[in-house]
Amino acid sequence: MITRRLVAPLVLLASVSPAFAHTGHDASSFVHGFAHPLGGLDHVLAMVAVGLYATMLGGRALWFVPGAFLGAMAIGGAMGLAGYALPYTEVGIAVSVIVLGIALAFRINVPSLAAMALAGLFAIFHGHAHGTEMPQTISGIEYAAGFLVATALLHALGMTLSIITARSRWRLVQASGAAIAVAGIALLVFAN
Repeated sequence: MITRRLVAPLVLLASVSPAFAHTGHDASSFVHGFAHPLGGLDHVLAMVAVGLYATMLGGRALWFVPGAFLGAMAIGGAMGLAGYALPYTEVGIAVSVIVLGIALAFRINVPSLAAMALAGLFAIFHGHAHGTEMPQTISGIEYAAGFLVATALLHALGMTLSIITARSRWRLVQASGAAIAVAGIALLVFAN
């Protein structure tokens, strides 16, 4: 039963392509903004990992960690849209995947505030990547709403997977974290 519940999200993860350069998104609406995070393996892995990690930490972290990610991602998106340069954006995104994967694999338990700060730091890189792809010719409100909603849904997917697997084995979440970290290393190697 657990295997069946995990197949659909894994198919989704396998069907997305890496968003190394974050180019080619003709973003002019909510739908395009919604599609942007789903179009890159780096974004999908990090955002699902945030949901998995928040559930693993439990308590206030369950809502505050994804909330911090969304808030900081909106700030990063505004920075990207405004043209502020953020060096090593792709490296920051890849590092977010690695660190979140390691935190899951080793079940690293930190206080909620530290997890929120870490998620927020990583979210700035993800948001900046989204914001720089937002065309200057549109207001960006629909696009930003789209990528924020997609991100929240990816967090919810991670939370759901974590809740489903926690009933049987946390080892599956840990193995997923290890796989996410390895994927992050591959993303980092190919980001250059």
